[in-house]
Amino acid sequence: MMGTSKPTGKMKASKRSAVAASPQSMELPDGLWERISKKAFELWQERGYRDGHDLEDWFDAKTIVMEEIDEARE
Repeated sequence: MMGTSKPTGKMKASKRSAVAASPQSMELPDGLWERISKKAFELWQERGYRDGHDLEDWFDAKTIVMEEIDEARE
């Protein structure tokens, strides 16, 4: 009988897909999560409430919020 290894459930970060690393699993500083969430919701509204672009909206929102923070620091 051939031995098979049992999956450990752990994956290297480089092999994880964007879907596997959902926005909720990210560790963010206080207030940043809420700010990005609000911006992603605004982007979804601007898109006409069309589903299927949630990750795109989240990453776009994160980029926008981080740019706002960088601009405020200057």
